[in-house]
Amino acid sequence: MIKPQGRKKPLTLWGAVAIIFYSVSGGPFGTEDAVAAGGPFWALLGFLIFPFVWCLPEALVTAEMSSTFPSNCGYVSWVTAAFGPYWGFQEGFWSWLSGATDNAIYPHLLMTYLAVAFPILNERVYNIVLVILTLSLSYVNYRGLKVVGWLAVAMMCFVLSPFIVFIVMGVPQVEPSNWLLGRNDMEWTKWLNVLFWNLNYWDSVSTLAGEVENARSAMPKALLLALCVTCLAYILPLAIATGVDGSFALKGDQAFDAWQAGFLGKVAYDVGGWALGGWVVLAAAVSNIGQYHAEMSSDSYQIQAMAEHGWLPEKLAYRNHYETPTFAICLQLVVILSLTTLDFLDIVELLNCIYCLAELLEFAAFLYLRYTNPDIWRPYTIPLGFWGCVILLLPPSVFICFILGAPVVNADWGLVGFTLGAVVIGNVL
Repeated sequence: MIKPQGRKKPLTLWGAVAIIFYSVSGGPFGTEDAVAAGGPFWALLGFLIFPFVWCLPEALVTAEMSSTFPSNCGYVSWVTAAFGPYWGFQEGFWSWLSGATDNAIYPHLLMTYLAVAFPILNERVYNIVLVILTLSLSYVNYRGLKVVGWLAVAMMCFVLSPFIVFIVMGVPQVEPSNWLLGRNDMEWTKWLNVLFWNLNYWDSVSTLAGEVENARSAMPKALLLALCVTCLAYILPLAIATGVDGSFALKGDQAFDAWQAGFLGKVAYDVGGWALGGWVVLAAAVSNIGQYHAEMSSDSYQIQAMAEHGWLPEKLAYRNHYETPTFAICLQLVVILSLTTLDFLDIVELLNCIYCLAELLEFAAFLYLRYTNPDIWRPYTIPLGFWGCVILLLPPSVFICFILGAPVVNADWGLVGFTLGAVVIGNVL
């Protein structure tokens, strides 16, 4: 049964901000691998420049298009308006597959933190608890976006709060010369993939536009606020953490290798003792829960909207009495549970390549609509003409091509096969 559209929208402005924050970031967790790949200099430079090269253009396009097409189809709506239903379906399939792959990361990362605190979670018990944890997290999404939205706001405040203390306590201990250190054997592909994973998915909130109060005016505001929060949440804690790490001067490149997932908790312990270190580790666990909920919400509502438009079986459009798409959530779960045990960086590379295909199509659709339909009512419009928008999207498009070309250059044929397989399956469907 498909519910009517004249219903109260469950997401407020700040609920949307929190879901965007968790769709894109979730806090500075995951930035450690950028330091491992290039050292503090390249990590900090990347997080300073990348928001202007990638985040701002993607957020601006999303703000204009989601206010113009405020439905749960999100980017599928504007790709369809530009190029027709065939390419709209390809966009929806690629974006959903990328999002489902991304969502497999968070239960695994959460279990990693739990295993540190509870060594009883050995390999045999680990997978059982992982499945139970994934099902439990998904139940919150089943209960509805009103729960998810306010929960995301509360978790965003909790996740960011220890880093305010960390920054205040860490500033007197900072050694600025640490920020100039770079790795001798720079791992460019790893560095770029980690940056991209930490700062992408600005378009994902467009699939929730139909659930936001006053979406045409609220979406641009939510994206701008989330952009500011996300950039500060990355660069300030990372600058303090790399500035206070005294091992750089002693160990050189070997010190960079220690910067793996969870290392921020160790640095926080060095700065503020067990209390601050434990607070950061707990915040990391909460962050993974928030990111899981945000991604699950975005992807399941996209599937539900595509089913409503006839691209997928009607059953996937069913909403339960909580107004959530039950069968779309179940479909998402199938993909997540099949991928949760893969290596972190392998999952990142898989989802990045598929996401790049979808993003190129979104940029092309945006430019096409700007050129062929300049008179469409756009509640928010990027303050640039057509050629200004072309210039705005040129740097991120070049970056996308680099991400897509890297597996070929590095002879990573498994990744190439996965990407081509997604294209073939999308065409067959």
